[in-house]
Amino acid sequence: MSAPRYWREIKYRYRLIGELCTECGSIIFPRRRLCPHCGCRELEECKLSERGTVLSWTVIQHPPKGYEKYAPYVVALIRLDDGTQILSQVVDVEPEEMRVGLRVEATFRRVREDGSSGIIEYGYKFRPVIEEP
Repeated sequence: MSAPRYWREIKYRYRLIGELCTECGSIIFPRRRLCPHCGCRELEECKLSERGTVLSWTVIQHPPKGYEKYAPYVVALIRLDDGTQILSQVVDVEPEEMRVGLRVEATFRRVREDGSSGIIEYGYKFRPVIEEP
C-alpha cells in the first residue's frame, strides 16, 4: 500500500465508521457507494458502537502472507450493540477462552508492518470486556 493512500484512509482504519442509509435507515459496514438493502446513494457517515457480542469465531492456524508471525490468532464475527455485524481479530484472549456470547470492545492495536515501505499499520481489533466490580 502506498503511503499517500494509507494516510487518506487513516480515519477509517482508526475508528469504527460506517454509513447510515438516509432512505431505509440501515447501518452499512464497511463503507460502500450505495445501500445494499435499498440501492440508495444518499449515505451519511456514522460512528459505530465499540462494544458487541461474539456470534461465531475461529482460530487462524495458517494465515495469509504477511501475517505468519501472528499465528495462531482468533477472528470472530461480532454483532455490535447497534446491530452492525463485523469481522475482526480478537486479542488478549486465548483460543480456549473464546465462546459464543463473549462480550468484546474495540481497542487500538498494531495490525501489521509493511516491510517494503516501512509503514507500521495500526487499526481496531476487539478484546474481551473487563467488567468493573
